[in-house]
Amino acid sequence: MATAAVAQEAWPSKPVRMMVPYPPGGPTDILGRIAANRLTQDLGQPFVVENRGGAGGSIGAEMIARAAPDGYNFLVNASAHVIVPHMMRVNYDPVRDFAPVTTIASVPLMLVVPVSSPARDVQGLIAHLRATPTARSFASSSNGGAPHLAGEMFKLATGIELQHVPYRGSGQALPDVVAGQVGFMIDSMASSADLVRQGRLRALAVTTRDRQPAFPDLPTMEQAGLPGFVITTWYGIWAPAGTPARLVTAMQEATAKALANPESGQRLAALGAIAGGESPETYADFTTAENARYARLVREANIRAE
Repeated sequence: MATAAVAQEAWPSKPVRMMVPYPPGGPTDILGRIAANRLTQDLGQPFVVENRGGAGGSIGAEMIARAAPDGYNFLVNASAHVIVPHMMRVNYDPVRDFAPVTTIASVPLMLVVPVSSPARDVQGLIAHLRATPTARSFASSSNGGAPHLAGEMFKLATGIELQHVPYRGSGQALPDVVAGQVGFMIDSMASSADLVRQGRLRALAVTTRDRQPAFPDLPTMEQAGLPGFVITTWYGIWAPAGTPARLVTAMQEATAKALANPESGQRLAALGAIAGGESPETYADFTTAENARYARLVREANIRAE
């Protein structure tokens, strides 16, 4: 069979597609390109990032679910991969139709506001939102992503009714936050960090249990007065189900090596990211558990795509 023949040939022997199901400029795209660039250098074949945004990442994900399981088609997605299917109808199963490869990185979220906002800290933002109904909106990179769920958590924690404004990716959402067209965003540090350093956004807090080395002066959401407000996002790689185990393992080992490269490590550290690279078996257990956890959260909080 053709698949059996592919499983025995040297890999990679031609360009490899890495599907990012969001437009360019967002954290999934940024992290996917860090991995792809290093894989290209290490393995001598192009690892080509293809952006296909829309429908919370489900359009690009479905393309990989239906792609040839030949070791030349991979999906790079965020934790939204196992969240979105619980919020809207998709034409694939996030577990059954994919072969987990490995995590690229886990990344904190940071609460950011326009520099024009009067809020200088989290409690200031809460006071501003309560006093200013026109500011009660939050952006997210997509329906079902960690920024969306973080915004819903903020709504529950503060008791303030907020309008969710979903975009096709962080690269599309952040300009509107910068411009003050949306009240705030709890975004991946991978896409917001540079805008904060450039003074184009103001960061108020991070969503991890501990402060982050990349922004040591920023308090956590818990330190800012919202107990239990802890959420991070993770980014990983999947192959179509049926991809030979040898090729899945080859991609995982190559990715782990790429992430361990000092240059990659420096780029990840600047984004507040913790590199992944674990085995396909460990990653499979993790994504299965995350799928079940988010299914409960979406059901119990009655979160729906907008």
